Amino acid sequence: MRHPGFVAVPAAGAASVAQFGPTTVGGAAAGVLAAGVGWYRGHPGSWEAVVAPRLRAIRRRWLSRTYLGPGWSRVVEACGLVTVHRVTGVINVPRIIRIRSHSPSTETVYVRLLFGQTPKLWEEASEALAVALRAERIGVERVGPQIIALIVQRSEPFDQVIIPPDLPGDADATSLGRVYLGETEYGTDWHAPLIGQHWLVSGATGSGKNSVTWMALRACAPLIRDGLVRLHVVNPKGTELNALTSVAYRYAEADGDIVDVLSGVWEIMQDRKKVLAEQGRRTFDMSHDTPLDLLLIDELGAVTGYGDRSLTRGAQAVLPLILSQARALGGTVIGALQEPTKDVIPQRDLFSLRVCMRSTSAGHPDMVLGEDMRRRGALADEIPNEPGSAGIGFVVKQRSRTPMRVRAAYCDDTDVADLVHVAGWPHTELATTG
Repeated sequence: MRHPGFVAVPAAGAASVAQFGPTTVGGAAAGVLAAGVGWYRGHPGSWEAVVAPRLRAIRRRWLSRTYLGPGWSRVVEACGLVTVHRVTGVINVPRIIRIRSHSPSTETVYVRLLFGQTPKLWEEASEALAVALRAERIGVERVGPQIIALIVQRSEPFDQVIIPPDLPGDADATSLGRVYLGETEYGTDWHAPLIGQHWLVSGATGSGKNSVTWMALRACAPLIRDGLVRLHVVNPKGTELNALTSVAYRYAEADGDIVDVLSGVWEIMQDRKKVLAEQGRRTFDMSHDTPLDLLLIDELGAVTGYGDRSLTRGAQAVLPLILSQARALGGTVIGALQEPTKDVIPQRDLFSLRVCMRSTSAGHPDMVLGEDMRRRGALADEIPNEPGSAGIGFVVKQRSRTPMRVRAAYCDDTDVADLVHVAGWPHTELATTG
């Protein structure tokens, strides 16, 4: 009764052989197999989306000893995730409800908890479970009352660089409420809202923090060209984002100029507040008269923590106001930094969307993503320090508040040049003087 499909398929096969004969049943099976091979060869994309996850789930659930009765019982008992009836001495084992395998490297195991167990108990045992299941990482997601999902990562899901999609040529072809950034560990596209949000991207040197920034700018390119988005670029490092000098509304590298740019954004927000009040509106609508003001801050720590005292004091006076009020006034902030401590960025909780890429400390995932996120599977400090892992990090699912492994698409110099070309024509002269 728990697994009717597993029982019904062999029974139906045996009944078919008895009713129609082995030749007829064998011919039908061969036809189904040939159709499957033709589907796989002819349209591998739809095969991977529809059939492959189900076949992988069947193989891992029923053809391996890991999740069958005795094997699963040994795993949870070794990890202390069983209960013992105090009268009869019977060992109660958490039951696997179903398994889903959206990608070859990751599977999701849905488990019904025993009475007296909590998801936190499983989160604390996640490292032991990973060893027992021979997995690289296990995340714990709360699905519903008494049901959790174990995200079992058996290998690195991102073994290839993700190529960004073509630049949108028309402003109507892009939506800032759903910006494409890369892929998730489930093999799906990674999207995030840009308008009405503030992004914080944290990661060590070489982790690929600016991949997220460039993908956001690619979505904005036709909007920048049409005057619907204005860029305010703060680039104390003076390297990667200097390609935006020709398309930025305001650009700053020196300490004094950085404070001026931040103060200028706050002045725009104050003016915008008066306009909305005069029009009787509560929220901002992007238009040529009221464009979205996008503030990019590379190396945010140099602005708020490491820089000259006059720079940090000026930034700390304005940045909290922008982060706390600009959301409804048509202002968005994207900040990138290496060290997310409170001493460096005391306003980190004002960023609504946060990404934690490869870090140098086990405490950084909790600082960026929220309390206990590392225990729940955001092992950003275990991402290898090698060029092939650039762009890999973790974000938090908004519904379940569970960390999810993602990878941002990589923009090379040609992609950046194309972005600047699309965004800069025909407003290059206006942007330069601005």
